[in-house]
Amino acid sequence: MISKVTATTVVHAPLREVYDQWTQFEEFPTFMSTVKHIEQKSDASTHWRVEIGGVEHEFDAEITEQIPDSRIRWQSLGERTHTGEVEFEAVPDGTRVSLTMGWVPEGFVEKVGAALNIDERAAEHDLARFKELMERRGTASGEWRGSINDAKEK
Repeated sequence: MISKVTATTVVHAPLREVYDQWTQFEEFPTFMSTVKHIEQKSDASTHWRVEIGGVEHEFDAEITEQIPDSRIRWQSLGERTHTGEVEFEAVPDGTRVSLTMGWVPEGFVEKVGAALNIDERAAEHDLARFKELMERRGTASGEWRGSINDAKEK
């Protein structure tokens, strides 16, 4: 059974800067508590190392859709199921960031975390850390402005 979490925040920064920062996947560990390392292998390919409840997992993921200043979607490859989508929308006081992630919990700790909505609170906390990072920094550390409509088109 897939576990899904959603979180939304408003970052008091321009849409372009917020989106550009999110494209810096290798910096996810600075604000995502379970992400220990991401390697950007190509424009559409990443390798993730995450730790959940003291258990480490690694998987490859492909970006399946990327529309600058609008949306990024990804999904894992192989046995471990992990999907994600982040949407960006300009609002009067900044940028609304809406994150949705899904995965199949493995093992007792992950299943309990999903059942008790610990995962949802972790996602909200991670977005709050992203908001703080962007508002403190004021500008993105890098950018990738390309579009991906199908990861197979690399």
